[in-house]
Amino acid sequence: MKVVLVSAVALIDRDGRVLLAQRPEGKSMAGLWEFPGGKVEPGERPEDALIRELDEELGINTWSSCLAPLTFASHAYDDFHLLMPLFACRKWEGTPSPREGQTLAWAFPRELRNYPMPPADIPLIPILRDWL
Repeated sequence: MKVVLVSAVALIDRDGRVLLAQRPEGKSMAGLWEFPGGKVEPGERPEDALIRELDEELGINTWSSCLAPLTFASHAYDDFHLLMPLFACRKWEGTPSPREGQTLAWAFPRELRNYPMPPADIPLIPILRDWL
């Protein structure tokens, strides 16, 4: 089974809320909410992939020094196995805005369960809730 490496981030605002993005129509798992991020390209570090994806998807800039490794997801889907490091980030430049048709929402950790998520993201919720 193919292993897919995806880097994701919990962007945490001053109020302690976490940014979620809703997958747009036409993508797999459309309508589900996820932590921003994306696939790590061959030869790319997970942190660099995240910095690139945040610029492309949300129009914000951050730095490796602002990305703290928090936890990871390891989940077997039908046709691939997802390995997803989750970083925490409290410092970035710019205001997150949806650049790829997605809907954005800021949620307090205790509210994350109210957002339907892909199976790989669900085990990350209690870790975020306890950590924040």
